[in-house]
Amino acid sequence: MMRIAINGMGRIGRLLFRRLIDNKDLELVAVNDIMDTDNLAYLLKYDSVYGTFAGTITRKPGAIVANGKEIKAFQQEKPAALPWKDLKVDVVLECSGNFSSRAAAEQHLKAGARKVLLSTTGSADIPLLVYGFNQHALTKEETIISPGGCMTNCSTHILYILNAIGIKSVQCNILHSYTSRQELVDAPHKQFRRGRAAAEAIIPVEIDLQHSLERLLPALKDKIASVSTRVPVANGAMADFTIQLQQETSRQEINRLFSTAAENDYKGIIEYTEDQLVSLDIKGNTHSCVIDGSLTTVVGNHVKLIAWFDNEYGFTTRMIDWLSLM
Repeated sequence: MMRIAINGMGRIGRLLFRRLIDNKDLELVAVNDIMDTDNLAYLLKYDSVYGTFAGTITRKPGAIVANGKEIKAFQQEKPAALPWKDLKVDVVLECSGNFSSRAAAEQHLKAGARKVLLSTTGSADIPLLVYGFNQHALTKEETIISPGGCMTNCSTHILYILNAIGIKSVQCNILHSYTSRQELVDAPHKQFRRGRAAAEAIIPVEIDLQHSLERLLPALKDKIASVSTRVPVANGAMADFTIQLQQETSRQEINRLFSTAAENDYKGIIEYTEDQLVSLDIKGNTHSCVIDGSLTTVVGNHVKLIAWFDNEYGFTTRMIDWLSLM
């Protein structure tokens, strides 16, 4: 059984803990975060988005006990000092966001882990592999893997499928729940808008999504622009794509393209619906994106496409997929 450790117990790390604790094929053996372990146990048990943990979580010295399973808990700032070798850790899920360069992530390897799976897009020298798109490019020799982020996992499949028709340009706006990198009340920030109160305003923020998409889809280089608009909800996202195609199309053709993909090659990755969803309906959805065919519009060769995704649950599903593949 593959032995897993999690470094960084923020939103993604804690959700992965919940989802891995009873996994029969993957054994969670340790977590590391600089927060107080009593506080960590509390946050694992009580979650404002996904509710109270269905099982039991208790605290003992140096460990979290969940559903009777003892998980080692460390508070080490330097990954190289963690006992991954002694614990025979196969894969570290690097979820802190602080060790996304190759040199930084390699600290886990020096500590004795066999491989590292990031929870974000890493530096340019780390392979960017999106599950359902290019996971076949993974080699046994690669020790550090970036699975992209939730926005990349939503967007890549959509643009790849549409580029079968031919894309001239893409404008992408990800309407996204607020995140821990924003502020609860107005505060200084190098991106001024990120410093505004997240629960009180609709806030456009700068993102680097287009750079990730250009790495994955080089044929679209210099054809993509992106922005994220943070909205006052705690979970869920709606991706709004405005796409100029090489030729005229129709609403029916676009919807048929994605409904077919969802039923066949992209089953489990893309979902297609014409139900009248709102963001709350997507909570707990395991797909990378849910195409909302009821909102597809076409004028000549201009397409407006809307896709929903749970920015936490969908993405952690892909990370678990990666573990299964590895």
